[in-house]
Amino acid sequence: MTVTDALGQEHRQRSGSLRIISLVPSITETLFDLGVGDALVGVTDFCIFPAEMPDGIARVGGTKNPAVERIRSLKPDLVHVNLEENLEKHAAEIRGFSRLFASEPKTVEDVVKLITDLGQLHDCRAAAARWSAALVEASLAAPGEPFSFACPIWKDPWMWCGGDTYVSSLVETAGGRNVLAGHRRYPGLTLSAVLDLAPGIIFLPDEPYAFSEREREEIESAAPATRVIGPFPGHLFTWHGTRTIAGLRYLRETLRSVNR
Repeated sequence: MTVTDALGQEHRQRSGSLRIISLVPSITETLFDLGVGDALVGVTDFCIFPAEMPDGIARVGGTKNPAVERIRSLKPDLVHVNLEENLEKHAAEIRGFSRLFASEPKTVEDVVKLITDLGQLHDCRAAAARWSAALVEASLAAPGEPFSFACPIWKDPWMWCGGDTYVSSLVETAGGRNVLAGHRRYPGLTLSAVLDLAPGIIFLPDEPYAFSEREREEIESAAPATRVIGPFPGHLFTWHGTRTIAGLRYLRETLRSVNR
């Protein structure tokens, strides 16, 4: 059986042990959750889960600036990349000496498929089936009161999550309506332009931009009727894979709290 990645490349499960490098922090965590973390020989500096990273796994730089020669020296059989997090110029270099598996989930449903595909690719189908089922259950939980929202990912200039992003899909699964649903990817819009759309909630994750209490106070001062949630750990919104379940649970618990 073959698995097709985000670039349309077909991958067949290979027998025997593989040497794997992950340049995607959320994939790193997911591979450990699926029980194949022992195959990892390299991860990024931003791979923070599991919290106790086993000894012997090399750090190979950041998602945007990986040490390609260090990766080459580790002799990987497969390198995981993401079309948003990693740069094509590095992928092209790595492609010269290793297979690449490219991912780009944009919806919660895409994440279910990704986990299933990883189970096929790395011969951990039973674990993948359990995690996929848990994610489906989490996504089908009854949403609370409907609400409108916006979620920035950057400042100077302000940039926001459009309607075709994973973050937007995650929040919509919990009952949200993105006021920027008509925008693709990450539009650059001023804070005042977004506040004119009257979002009921603005979420402030602390990555990729480290939003702080300063931005929270700025928004609350400009739009007292808009609730601001955050800053909070950005991985709950921006990481896909098994972390999606934690993101959905965080959303529902937080929304229940603010609606009391």
